[in-house]
Amino acid sequence: MRVAYLVAGAGAMYCGSCMRDNRLAAALLKQGRNVVAIPLYTPIRTDEFDVSRPTIYYGGLNVYLQHKLPLFRHAPQFLNRWLDRPGLLRAIGRVAQTRPQTLGPLTVSVLQGADGAQRRELDRLIDGLRPFSPTILHLPNLMFVGIAKALKAALNPSIFCSLAGEDIFLDALPDPHRRDAFDLVRAGAADVDAFVAPTRYYAAYAAKHFHLSPQRVHYVPLGVNADEFKAEPPSPHGPFIIGYLARVCSEKGLEVLCGALRTLRRAGRNCRLRAAGYLGPADRPYLAAIRKGLVRDGLGDAFEYVGTVSRAEKLAFLNSLHALSVPTIYPETKGLYVLEALASGVPVVQPRHGSFTEIIDATGGGLLYDPKDGTALTAALAQLMDDPRLRDRLAVAGPPGVRQNYTESIMAERTWSLYRNHAAR
Repeated sequence: MRVAYLVAGAGAMYCGSCMRDNRLAAALLKQGRNVVAIPLYTPIRTDEFDVSRPTIYYGGLNVYLQHKLPLFRHAPQFLNRWLDRPGLLRAIGRVAQTRPQTLGPLTVSVLQGADGAQRRELDRLIDGLRPFSPTILHLPNLMFVGIAKALKAALNPSIFCSLAGEDIFLDALPDPHRRDAFDLVRAGAADVDAFVAPTRYYAAYAAKHFHLSPQRVHYVPLGVNADEFKAEPPSPHGPFIIGYLARVCSEKGLEVLCGALRTLRRAGRNCRLRAAGYLGPADRPYLAAIRKGLVRDGLGDAFEYVGTVSRAEKLAFLNSLHALSVPTIYPETKGLYVLEALASGVPVVQPRHGSFTEIIDATGGGLLYDPKDGTALTAALAQLMDDPRLRDRLAVAGPPGVRQNYTESIMAERTWSLYRNHAAR
């Protein structure tokens, strides 16, 4: 089998889907599989070795300009290639805004596939894939199901599609674009042979939410390179360090965690909060407001934002924590940061919703709290602070729980098994 795995870049952001897709492609290549990873929109950004090809298809600038200005649909090829330069796309990604409230028409256009404004980009992708002649073509998310029909007609591959948390973006589109997008997803899904979800939660939710046939939705667990994470607990002396490792935005709940920090400090507890993760231009005022509020309450020294971290910095960051919590407002689809913390022997405290329930049940490395109870997060963190035996038990359970259920090799083997079983049918 020859597999073309398409990966949707997220500009300057470390994106959980990009990191998962790159890790899967790397693991398949390590197992000797015939796989190519092809970036879409922008170069991918990952804290591991990037295995994707250098040529970018559906480049973000071309996609946008061909939608906004019909003249660019007939621009010279050299201009098309110039706009797809990785350096240029990275630079634009650092300042571009990708709020769904402003991207309704563009999203609908991409979902229209051959009938949308990006027909030229679709033809270029087909031409680029033709020499490889893939037997399996794996789309990165539901936003690309509109091109499945044209890809099948031109290349005759089996089409797989990842389910990657599209609900958050698509649900936030304003009507009528939201209705149009959902209609186009349902229509395009008919040309997809199988969907792959990273958690059991999202497999069931996406099937219902997007009206997908449950028989065509398959679960393949997330996987990490567990051997890179070492359990090196910080000193039991000094302040209790709570960590946050995710994109800095309201949806991930950083202000909720800061609220728990306030309550713990007011109760006289010696604790601090360290946060790491991508901060986009649109979310800088959000972080500034959090810092201002903490300083106003006399807690400026209790919070530290260390910025976006490299791979080595992330491993060191995790080893500085006594516990990690990312109290997302929405049900999380993936939760890669939870797996990385557990693999490092860091107990986690997460809301009982989305993927967190199944991950913590499978690994035994953390506590779940009721997100509807405004005091539950604080109480769970206080429980960890007060009970060293519980903390040690969770820390010991995490690494083997990840190795038994969520490794890159498990993810790669189950994905390849899906491909093979479909080919056999």
